[in-house]
Amino acid sequence: MKQCTHADALPHPEPEPRGETCPECLAEGTDPVQLRLCLVCGHVGCCDSSPRRHATAHHKETGHPVMRTFEPGENWRWCFVDHVLV
Repeated sequence: MKQCTHADALPHPEPEPRGETCPECLAEGTDPVQLRLCLVCGHVGCCDSSPRRHATAHHKETGHPVMRTFEPGENWRWCFVDHVLV
């Protein structure tokens, strides 16, 4: 089974969110479907079900590998590099 090779290098404690919603969606006037939190820098981005996929775009621009859900009641992480749940 494939595992994430990046989780051990994440900062502790995890970074504070830079906001409460996706700033790119806010600037564009679009609504995010669900939110993700970058566990390297605290950027909040919208998920791939959202029209503009800003969380994935953030990963592609920065190389930050792991994000977690930023949705109430959910508790999971995704590694964009290894394509696995952490």
